[in-house]
Amino acid sequence: MSSSKKKTNDILKQGTILAAASIFVRMIGVMYRIPLNNLLGEDGNGIYGAAYKVYSIALIVSSYGLPLAVSRMVAAKNVQGQYKNSHRIFINALIFATVIGAVVGGLIYFGADFFASFIGLSRAAMPLRVLAPTIFCVAVLGVLRGFFQGHNTMVPTAISQVLEQIVNAVISCVAAYAFISVCTNPDNKAVFGATGSTVGTFSGALVALLFMVGVYCLNRPVFKRKMDHDRHPVERNKVIYSMLFMTVVPVILSQTVYQISGLVDTSIFGNVMKTNGMSENIVERLMGAFTGQYNVLISVPLGIATAMGTSINPSIVASYTKGNMVEVKHKVKTVIKFNMLLAFPCAVGLAVLATPVNILLFPRLITYRAVASNMLLFGSTSLIFYALSTVTSGVLQALDHMSLPVIHSAISLIVHVILVYLLLRFTNLGVYALIVGDVTFPLLVCILNWRSVGKALNYKQEVRTTFGLPAIAAVIMGVCCLITYKILHLILGIFGSYVQNALCTILSICVAAVVYFVALLALKTVTEEELLEMPMGRTLFSIARKMHLI
Repeated sequence: MSSSKKKTNDILKQGTILAAASIFVRMIGVMYRIPLNNLLGEDGNGIYGAAYKVYSIALIVSSYGLPLAVSRMVAAKNVQGQYKNSHRIFINALIFATVIGAVVGGLIYFGADFFASFIGLSRAAMPLRVLAPTIFCVAVLGVLRGFFQGHNTMVPTAISQVLEQIVNAVISCVAAYAFISVCTNPDNKAVFGATGSTVGTFSGALVALLFMVGVYCLNRPVFKRKMDHDRHPVERNKVIYSMLFMTVVPVILSQTVYQISGLVDTSIFGNVMKTNGMSENIVERLMGAFTGQYNVLISVPLGIATAMGTSINPSIVASYTKGNMVEVKHKVKTVIKFNMLLAFPCAVGLAVLATPVNILLFPRLITYRAVASNMLLFGSTSLIFYALSTVTSGVLQALDHMSLPVIHSAISLIVHVILVYLLLRFTNLGVYALIVGDVTFPLLVCILNWRSVGKALNYKQEVRTTFGLPAIAAVIMGVCCLITYKILHLILGIFGSYVQNALCTILSICVAAVVYFVALLALKTVTEEELLEMPMGRTLFSIARKMHLI
C-alpha cells in the first residue's frame, strides 16, 4: 500500500471512530431524555429547553471552534517536526480557553436574570446559573481534545465524549428527581427539576475534562522527548494567537448564526405570545413540547446523518489538498447521497408514527401531546433540509470556503426571524409558526450551499438516485408502516393501551426498515459498489444477494 493511501485510510479510520462515538453519544442523549422529560413535565421541559438554548449559544461563542483550530495547527506543526511550536500552540490555546471560558461563564452566571427575561421565561435563570461553570470546563476540554486530534488520534476524544454523556445521563435524572423531591412548593418543582438536570451537564463536562487531563499527563513524557530533539525556532505568541483567531472565528460565526435560530425562536415566541395575552406557564408548556419532544426526536436521525457526514470530511480535505478533484467529487456525491438515504425514511417515519412515538417515549406528557405530534407531522421534512445543509456546509469548509456557510446562515436567519415574527404576530398559528421557520431556515441554507458547492467544484449532484428514488422508497415504506400499525393495533387489542401501542410501534418500525431496504434495491437506487461502501456494507450486500435483489 502506498503512503498516501495509507494516510487516507488512517484518516478515515480515525474519522469513523469519532463518528461512531458521536452516534453512540446521540443515542444515549435520547435514551436519558425520555425518563428526564417525563420527570420534568411540560413546564420543566420548557424551562430546561429555554436555558439550554442560551447555554448552547454561549458554548459556541466560547469554545466551539477550539478543537478544530487546535487540531489543524498542531497537526501542521507535527508534520514539519516542530514539536516545540506544536506544544506552544497547545499552551497558548489553553490560556485563551481559560480566559474566554471564564468571561463567558461569568457573563451567563451574573446575567442569568437578564437572559431569562430576554427569552421571555424568567424561571430559566436558576438552571442557567448552574450551567455557567460548564462553559469554562468545555472550553478547556475543547483544547485538550483538539490537541490529541492534531496528533492524529481520535480515541481520547471519543472516549471522553462517551464518558461525558453517560455521567450526564445518570446525574441529570438522579439530580432532577432529588431536586424535585426536596422542593416543598409545588409551583417551584418545575424550576427545581430543570435545575437538577443541568447539574448532570456540568458533571459530565467535569468528568470528561479530568479524563483528558489524565490522558495528557500520561502522554506528557512522550511529548517532552519529542520537544527535546526539536531544533526549530520557537514562534512568537502573537503569531500563534493570530492563527487561532483566523481559524476559530469563521467556525464560531458559522455555528453561532446557524444555532441562534433556536434561541431567537424561543425569545420571539415567549415575548410575542405574552404580548398577545398568553400566560408564562402556557408558554413554558408549549416550549416544552417544542424543545423536549419535537427537537429531541428530530435530533436523533439528524445526529446520525451529521456524524456520518463529518467522518468523511478529513478525507475530502486530503483529496482536495492533493488536487485530485475527481476523487473530491466522488466523495461529495457519496456523502450527500448517504445522508439522503438516511434522512428520507426518518422524516417519513416520524411523520407517519408521530402520535404513537410520542405515546411510547413520553407517556406522562399528555396535555400537549396532540400539539407535539402535529409538530412532528408537519416539521419532519426539516430533517431532510438540516441533514443536507449540514453536510454541504461541511463540504464548503473542507474546500476552504470558510466564510460561505456563515453568509448563507446569516441570510437564512434574517429571513427566518422576519417570517416567524410575522406569523406569530399576525396569524393564529401559535407554536406551529416555529415549525414553519424550522423548515424554511435549513431549506434556504440548502439552496445557497448547493449553488456554492456547484460553483466551487464545477459539480452537479445526481438527482434521480440521490433524492427522487429515496423519496419514493420512503413513501412506500411510510404507507406500509401505517398499514402495519393499524392492523397490529386491531390484532393486539388484548393488551393494555400503552403496551399495545409500544408493540405496534416497534413492530411497525421493524417492518418499515425491511420495506425501505427492499424498495431501495428494487428501484435500483444504490449500486453494488455503493452498498459495499456503506457501514456494514458486506452484510447488507450478502442479505441482498440472498433475497435476489442484486
